[in-house]
Amino acid sequence: MSELRAANIAVATRFYEALAAGDFDALAALHSDDIIFNLVGTTPVSGRWEGKAVCFGPIVADGVIGKLVAETIRFSREWRIMCADEDRVVGLMRGGGMATNGHEYLQTYCQIMTIRDGLIVELHEFFDTALVELALNDNPTSKGPSVPARPFAF
Repeated sequence: MSELRAANIAVATRFYEALAAGDFDALAALHSDDIIFNLVGTTPVSGRWEGKAVCFGPIVADGVIGKLVAETIRFSREWRIMCADEDRVVGLMRGGGMATNGHEYLQTYCQIMTIRDGLIVELHEFFDTALVELALNDNPTSKGPSVPARPFAF
């Protein structure tokens, strides 16, 4: 394994460990100041977001964390690095908490992290947008069961 690939895996590991610990300061420190978040779908948090202040303010703090009951939040309950190279790491993660509107927000995420000089410079994130709408935005779209009949395995 190349040194750069190993270093990128270490950054991604720290990313998931910071989420598991609820350490959002450590999480933010892993991202460059000009981080770009690309979030799937058409939810209020979806789209291309630029800069650490925007990504960790209105997106993470207000759009997700602020809509969850603080003592129930636990991201990275399960996570796995799926593949990595000298530029990117792809991982899967499951976690969340109870939403302030009473719905459970147990989300599954796929993250594609572009890493340069030991920092995440771009993140593509894929998740269940129907769950975001229901639990975080009080928009009861048509959503399937919380546990699919045929769940995939980590």
